Amino acid sequence: MKKKVIKRILIPVFAVSILLTTTAFKSDFFEIAKQIEIFTTLFKELNMNYVDETNPGDLMDTAIKNMLDDLDPYTRFMNEQDVEAARINNTGDYSGIGASVLTQKDKLVIIEPFKDYPADKAGLKAGDEIIKVDNVLVSDFKDDAGSLLQGAAGSEVNVTYLRQGKTLTAAIKRESVEIHAVPHFSMINENTGYIVLRKFTNKASSETIKAVNTLKREGAKQLILDLRGNPGGLLNEAVNITNIFVPRNQLVVTTKSKVKKYNKTYYTQKEPIDTEIPLVVLIDGGSASASEIVSGALQDLDRAIVIGSRSFGKGLVQRPKQLTYGTQMKITISRYYTPSGRCIQALDYWNRDEDGKATRVSKENYTAFTTKNGRTVYDGGGIAPDIALASSKNSPITKAIVNENLVFNYATNYYYNHSLDNLDSFKFSASDFSNFKSYLKQSNFQFETKTEKALNDALQIAKDEELEGVISSNYQSLLSTIERHKSDAIDANKSQLSSLISDEIIKRYFYREGLYTYYIKNNAEIQKSLELLNNPSEYKRILN
Repeated sequence: MKKKVIKRILIPVFAVSILLTTTAFKSDFFEIAKQIEIFTTLFKELNMNYVDETNPGDLMDTAIKNMLDDLDPYTRFMNEQDVEAARINNTGDYSGIGASVLTQKDKLVIIEPFKDYPADKAGLKAGDEIIKVDNVLVSDFKDDAGSLLQGAAGSEVNVTYLRQGKTLTAAIKRESVEIHAVPHFSMINENTGYIVLRKFTNKASSETIKAVNTLKREGAKQLILDLRGNPGGLLNEAVNITNIFVPRNQLVVTTKSKVKKYNKTYYTQKEPIDTEIPLVVLIDGGSASASEIVSGALQDLDRAIVIGSRSFGKGLVQRPKQLTYGTQMKITISRYYTPSGRCIQALDYWNRDEDGKATRVSKENYTAFTTKNGRTVYDGGGIAPDIALASSKNSPITKAIVNENLVFNYATNYYYNHSLDNLDSFKFSASDFSNFKSYLKQSNFQFETKTEKALNDALQIAKDEELEGVISSNYQSLLSTIERHKSDAIDANKSQLSSLISDEIIKRYFYREGLYTYYIKNNAEIQKSLELLNNPSEYKRILN
């Protein structure tokens, strides 16, 4: 046991020597060295003297994660599996079964099998719950069980999974998997091209350039760039994609940090593809980071009209730092600023509320900036679209339903109870929505509003002050009113929920490729984009 502890404490001691020789820490190196020495001493004494056996690795992992939790959600310690996951995220290439997988405590849920990749060939479907990988029970695996599905191309993995109450098995031969940054591009009509950009991997700009050039050859005179649900990725790829539509030597983004070497300005470096073609960019609450750099820059430069709902609001930049034993730490090193000078960071992780949660920048604290043509834009709350569509922003009750995976699970049940051969014939009907509401009841869906929580807190205070009897009847009346409102809210959000359910159902039958085909004919944001692009005078009026 003692030998094990000595090995572990060498790491912090080594870290001290590194810190003491790093110029960035000269001003407070004594305090850093002091705290590391305290922690090293505590860690040694705890492991050597605690009444029961300890696991130094688990203790250290917990200590690191809790320390970083006090900063922001993007500054993270990365073990070897995390490092590999980050590599896959940045390149889009890996060897595995070819499916999007959600890791839960006792199972791996197939979210989306990629068409013609191993999981799809083996017959796995969205909603399948993998409970065993080879001879390993997922419930017994302490690390990320999703890593069990990865392996060398050509190797075989056997999975045991649950589907609609039945236990099934499949042998899956792993392959090299390439996840395209641009999974779809096509002509919507004779003069409008549509490009979907899902992630800012190291191939994002090259794939986007290929899409733009191909669509222009096919007759595109105007473009729609879809960044909805795009969580971001590589900053330099955001600059390169902006460069497709703006001239060389144009400022795209600035980063500012307390460490001078991280203060950088990023300009476009290449000749653009097309600086004149009318352009609409689609964003929503899932558009973050690099997506916001692109949409914010194109908005600030009056080069595109942004449509949808307010973006996520991530104005922070991270950089990986190599640690020992193949691990890394991804550190927030700077804030980024769009060409107009705004930082769109929405959450303040350094001034938390009494519950320890990050506070959102309030609208009254937004600062106004101006675009190239003098239009007013604001910082502090993500990228606000030039044209906001209510359908693009999920309501609180819709978010709660989605977060409980009830849309996903309903779509799974729908798939096994309905046949659908023709995408054009699909329509989510009123009776289907009625069935969905029944499904919510059967699933015991519970949604506590902020108002209910505040009322409950007030009741607890009233009990302490012996006023419970005085307010009891009014309290129950208010709760009943809120409950009726929640029931009505599901109907009030019928259009939004039906759209989300339709998207999920279509992927079950026609994969993601079918979903984009469906979007072109039915999606409200795309239809609004077409309406705007087909009205050149209105397009120019908004930008000017």
